Amino acid sequence: MRTWWAKLTGLMIMAVLLLPELAAASGPAAAPIVIVADTRKLVGIEAWWAGLYNESHIYFTILTYVCMLVVGLTLAGIADLIMKRVGIDLTSRELAEH
Repeated sequence: MRTWWAKLTGLMIMAVLLLPELAAASGPAAAPIVIVADTRKLVGIEAWWAGLYNESHIYFTILTYVCMLVVGLTLAGIADLIMKRVGIDLTSRELAEH
């Protein structure tokens, strides 16, 4: 019984993986979709950023990730500084519940 379920599960997984290929084989091949950013009305850093997206999705992804990391760390540092000025101390952990 166990091997029957394993075979059935394997067949279902194979069917799910092969169904898109069967659907694609039924008709003429469609043209691939090209995703680009519209850079006609952009200037400055926006035009450069969109051009980077159009040229290389990998470099765009890496640069976006690094920028998000830097912005997140900067905002977290500013929030920590503001909380220290207000009087909220996050460096020591004293439980208020007694």
